[in-house]
Amino acid sequence: MTTEHVVIVGGSSGMGLALAGAVLAEGADVTVASRSAERLEEAARSLGSSPRLRTVQADITREDDVARLFKEPVDHVVTTAVDATGAYGPVAELDLSTARGVVEAKLIGALAVAKYAAPVIRAGGSITFTSGVASERPARGGTVIAAANGGLDALVRGLAMDLAPIRVNAISPGWVDTPMWEAIAGDGKAAALAAKAEALPVGRVGRVEDIAQATLALMRNGYVTGTVLHADGGHRLV
Repeated sequence: MTTEHVVIVGGSSGMGLALAGAVLAEGADVTVASRSAERLEEAARSLGSSPRLRTVQADITREDDVARLFKEPVDHVVTTAVDATGAYGPVAELDLSTARGVVEAKLIGALAVAKYAAPVIRAGGSITFTSGVASERPARGGTVIAAANGGLDALVRGLAMDLAPIRVNAISPGWVDTPMWEAIAGDGKAAALAAKAEALPVGRVGRVEDIAQATLALMRNGYVTGTVLHADGGHRLV
């Protein structure tokens, strides 16, 4: 029996790293891809020594990197990669090159992954992207992220038709305690997350393990495609 192979793009930290750990625990082979060689080394140490783990330095905004990443059969592909640095703020003060970078990584990068992964995905396989609650509940100063996520949600529906029978879905997290919050809130991360927790129906922000389990559910259910699964603690309701 062929061992399942899962590729996680952006799996060197946060939600992707948690997913890598969960998939390894199930006995699958895992390839973790990231732009940062340093983060890949840290991820490998965190996940422990395993012959079933491979790390690859790759940038999904570079087509050659994406093509190189998908040279062998794979069962499931998950993309959590995003760089939102500098993307938050008033539109009047927005650096358009930063906005282009977000769209390039979130949307065009996702399209590149679909293009090169689809030919090597085995029967019954899937692609899962990471969207976000901003596509439906945009925050002030988060217009670029909202637009990129909204475009990704639409891309998922189109790819589900174009790539069928490969299943294509997205996981849409709400407020989750990840390293990205350090870039957003700096030393105020703990206070910011505590305030967010009070606003949510579940009374807490998400954990990376929550998103990993929700992503696994999308990967495992062979009857779900073209869907955005909201794992947001009820964020869309408040």
